[in-house]
Amino acid sequence: MNSKLTKELPELVENGVISQDVALKIERYYQSKSNENPNRLFTVFGVLGSVLVGLGIILILAHNWDNFSKVIKTIFAFAPLVIGQVLVGFSLLKKKSATWKEASGTFLFFAVGASMAIVSQIYNIPGNFNSYMLTWIILCSPLIYLLKSHALVLLHIIFTTIYACEYGYAFGSKTPWMYLVLIILIIPYYIKLIQNRSKANITSVINWLLPLSFIIVLGAFITKFDELIFLSYIILFGLFYNLGKGPRFDNLKLRQNGYLVLGSLGTVILLLIASFRWIWKDVLRISSFATTETTLVAVLFITTAFVLTYLFLKKRVNKLNLFHFIFIIMTLLFFVGLTNDITPTIVTNVLLLILGINAIKIGVDKMHFGILNYGLVIITALIFSRFFDTNMSFVIRGLLFVVVGVGFFATNYVMLKKQKSKAQKTLKK
Repeated sequence: MNSKLTKELPELVENGVISQDVALKIERYYQSKSNENPNRLFTVFGVLGSVLVGLGIILILAHNWDNFSKVIKTIFAFAPLVIGQVLVGFSLLKKKSATWKEASGTFLFFAVGASMAIVSQIYNIPGNFNSYMLTWIILCSPLIYLLKSHALVLLHIIFTTIYACEYGYAFGSKTPWMYLVLIILIIPYYIKLIQNRSKANITSVINWLLPLSFIIVLGAFITKFDELIFLSYIILFGLFYNLGKGPRFDNLKLRQNGYLVLGSLGTVILLLIASFRWIWKDVLRISSFATTETTLVAVLFITTAFVLTYLFLKKRVNKLNLFHFIFIIMTLLFFVGLTNDITPTIVTNVLLLILGINAIKIGVDKMHFGILNYGLVIITALIFSRFFDTNMSFVIRGLLFVVVGVGFFATNYVMLKKQKSKAQKTLKK
């Protein structure tokens, strides 16, 4: 229940702001709301408790493992699995709370993995870590929809990312196409969360975790044509930024919109790297595009262009905001870089300067200190980067830092004064 509001209800009734009947209705409303929503802290501790109990059992068994016969070992291998299934069945049949479902689902998730590993060890069943992880994830994926478990969604994304990294980056690396299939399995659940609970904590966590997973794994898809890694990531960050500006995400706070933040930060970091001439010298070495990876990058570009077109149709694109179009500009520069490395380097530096100025303007217009300082940081990073490939004297470099520092202070001070003046005018009205 909203304790702060309910504490103020008697005072509101006493001063005649609301009637006693209205106060009772408000109190009943929040009481019913609190009954419908489980205690989040209790749910978290329930999930953690399940994990710790499972790990504790495994450690105890591991300590005495060699003393058991094969039959006893097999019983112990299947015992956690049976217990987990009983707990999940009990939670479903008795229609227990979300805490019960989250805890039992988490326990069963780890029980499946433990049972598979123990049985394989007892009977020396051949296999590798990749196939083990893939089987584990697929077997547990139906539990997400059966229990409507948020914890299992997070575990699914984390373990799928681990699987893709092991499969794609490890020895004898291959393209982890199954990663895309495993991610698609949770998309319906994620879409439902976005539609019904867009501002819930679990949705915010997935808004960060899912794009982070793609960022970590994307490099595993580019194994033979390393020069395309830069282009693929710049397009991916463009996709994230435009998704973050979509109708379902743009109204969220920045801390809830991982797509927007990661898309913007990733774009700026890659542009800072591309502002050095050496990266474009690598592009000059490209002689052919006849690879599967080129097709993958093309599909990624078309997908991002489709999202941008959708935003245009919904009139959600600020034409002065270059972040929307950076992936297009950098793709064109990539092809220009096949013939020379000077033009892309100069254009990239100009783009960074424009992005910094544009962020400062947006911050001032919205009276948002975070966006304002973000723009200043972009310009500062650009200046700092040029110290490494120019022959400026230390005096000039020092003066530039002083100017930037004064700019930080002056801009924030002016903004603060405007904010206070605006607040005072509002109070007077």
